[in-house]
Amino acid sequence: MIQSKNDYSSILALQSPPTFTVFGQPTAGLEALSQELPTVLQAQGYRFESEPDSPRAVLNFIRAEKPIPYRRKAQGTMVISFLELPQMPADPIASLYGYLVRALSNMLVVYVPGQGAYFLTLELGQYHEPEGPGFAERLAERIHPIASSVLVVNNLFEPDLEPELWQGDALTESLSAAGRKLAEWDLLPTAFPIEEILPPEDFRHVKRLYGIGGLSYGNLSVRKDEKRFWMSASGVDKANLREVGRDILMVTDYDAEQNAMRLSVPPHVEPRRVSVDAIEHWMIYREHPQVGAILHVHAWMENISSTQFNYPCGTYQLADAVAEKVRQAPDPSRAVVGLKNHGLTITGHSLPEILERIEGRLLRQVPMS
Repeated sequence: MIQSKNDYSSILALQSPPTFTVFGQPTAGLEALSQELPTVLQAQGYRFESEPDSPRAVLNFIRAEKPIPYRRKAQGTMVISFLELPQMPADPIASLYGYLVRALSNMLVVYVPGQGAYFLTLELGQYHEPEGPGFAERLAERIHPIASSVLVVNNLFEPDLEPELWQGDALTESLSAAGRKLAEWDLLPTAFPIEEILPPEDFRHVKRLYGIGGLSYGNLSVRKDEKRFWMSASGVDKANLREVGRDILMVTDYDAEQNAMRLSVPPHVEPRRVSVDAIEHWMIYREHPQVGAILHVHAWMENISSTQFNYPCGTYQLADAVAEKVRQAPDPSRAVVGLKNHGLTITGHSLPEILERIEGRLLRQVPMS
């Protein structure tokens, strides 16, 4: 396992037992589920709190005419919103993503009477759970990976990057070149324009809470030395990675006590946050010295090993699950790991080597289950 100076007891304390609360007024069709689901969650070890300050999870019951968001006070609160509709729209993502975002949710559960529940996540995961015996239990099983996850999205910036690296190096140029290649392959999905979906007040709330202005899919990194690696920033155009501290960041460590990534930046730059998957890349680099680069794309490949659960991006649990799959690979330095309902994490000796291995083998459609 990974060795670090940090004490992991702080992460374990965050993980158990998860707390949750219920928010909003369920429609008639969701009334029974609003009673059954909390009972199931409590039987599985969750602790219900009627007025928590920062619950781990929120079951938010919304209505189509006015989806009211639960305005979380902490980044670590995961919101699962429930919406009843008479039928599923022909294009679920185009029709429903707005509800997901307007309700400030990590997951949207659309209940259609007689058909069951349809799930939609921020990462575009979409799948169906039919109505029938054990329906509430099956929904709880689907919700659990998100409701119990611990986000690692905080950054600790230290203005101590060596001056000779302020303009980048050969490795940052390889990041830029790989980003351009991904754009040529059309593997950088356009971010959803959440500033156009959210009302101004909610958009400001999201920016304050997460320090982002939109959703960006895909990231890439390259090892600098034994302890450090360069990585793309969050919410930037991966086809135009240029400025150190803004587009490309130097990750130096993970601080478990503060549950945050440590970064070294130039003192004259107001830095962006690093990609939310930095904790995942950090785990892999620390355990496998032979890994020289890592690429994450929203695509798929045939006959690959995949994580078992649909954990959210930027969570300790997703990082741990991916690291375990890399560990199990015949050659961890050249592993291809599927992230359930999400995409791929690919390790390699360098970014050009990864791109050469996967060219022509990627499937654009990620299978959902």
